[in-house]
Amino acid sequence: MKSRSTFLAPVALLASSLLAAGCSSGPTEASFSDKAPAKESKGGQSAAPQVPSNVQMPTNVRKWNLQRELSDGTQVMWTTLKGPKSGFEGRVWAWVPKQYKEKKYENSAFPVLTALPGASGYPTNYWFGADFKLQERIAQQVEAGKSLPFIVMMPVLNAKLDQYWDGSDIPGQPKMGTWMSDDVPDLARENFRTYKDPKGWGFFGSSAGGYVGMKMVLQYPDRFSTAVAGGPDTAPDSPFWKDHEPERLANDPGRLAEALAKKGGPKVHISFLLGDKEEGAKVKAFKEKIGKGPIETDLHIIPNAGHDGYKYADGLFQGPLEWISKRMIGPVPSA
Repeated sequence: MKSRSTFLAPVALLASSLLAAGCSSGPTEASFSDKAPAKESKGGQSAAPQVPSNVQMPTNVRKWNLQRELSDGTQVMWTTLKGPKSGFEGRVWAWVPKQYKEKKYENSAFPVLTALPGASGYPTNYWFGADFKLQERIAQQVEAGKSLPFIVMMPVLNAKLDQYWDGSDIPGQPKMGTWMSDDVPDLARENFRTYKDPKGWGFFGSSAGGYVGMKMVLQYPDRFSTAVAGGPDTAPDSPFWKDHEPERLANDPGRLAEALAKKGGPKVHISFLLGDKEEGAKVKAFKEKIGKGPIETDLHIIPNAGHDGYKYADGLFQGPLEWISKRMIGPVPSA
C-alpha cells in the first residue's frame, strides 16, 4: 500500500548512499564514553555520587562505528546488533546530546526517543542522515527550552527490503516485534544511562515507522509512554499475516487501545501528524476512537504537506516534540 511501498523511495536510496559513504573506507570505531555502574569502596561507601533509584546505569558498553559528526561535536554512531531475544541481526544507529556528557549529569538518566523510518526501513534508517538533520534540530529545540535532551535510537524497521512485518512477531517470520520492544531498548540500557520508568521512553516515526511506534506504546504501556506518529496506518496489514488471523488481531492497535482503556492504564500519549494534502480520514477517526481514558491523543496538521517524511520531520518540531517532552521525564542534575 502507499504508506508502505511508495513512500519516499528517493529518500531510502539517499539514506543507503549515506550508509555506504559512512563505511566506504572501513568503519571507524568510536565510543560514547559511558561508564559502568559505580562500585562500592572497601569501606562500603560508593566510590561515586549515589545513583538515583529510577536510573538504570549502563551494563555492557560496546564500541560503536562513526557515521557522522555534528557541528557541536556530538556523533551519530552505528553498531550491528544480534538480538538476543528476537534472534534478528540488523543495524542500529544512536546519538546522544551534548548535555549527556556534562559533569552535572554524570549519574543522571536521559530519555530515549526511538526514531523509525517509513517504507521498508531496511537495510538502513534514514533518520541518521544529514539531509533530515533530526539530531541537529533536536539540539536546537533543547537550547530553546522546547525539548528534552533525548538519546535517539534508530534501528532498522524490517528484516528485508520492500517487505514489512508491522513491528510484530508473526509466526514463522523474523521476530520484528521483539526486536523493537526488547532488543533495541536493551541495547540502549546496556550502553546509556536510561530511566526505569516508561516516562523515559518514547517513539517518533514516519508512515510505517509511525505505525510501529504507536503500536509499541499501546502494546507495552509499562515500557513506553509516548509516540509521535506521522501518517501511520491504523491496522496490521503485512502479507505475512495470512493464515494467522488470531495473532494479527492480537497485534491490532485498535484492539490494544480498547484493552488498555478497559484496564484503565497505564497512561500513554500519542500525537498524530498529518499533512493537509493527504487523506487522513482513517487516522482522524482512529484518534477519536482511542483518545479516551488512559490514552491521551493529539493531532497536528502540517501545512502544504502530503505523505512525506521530510514534512513529518518538520511537523515534529512544530509542537509535537514539545508536547511529548512535557509528558516525559528528563535528566536531573546531581546534587
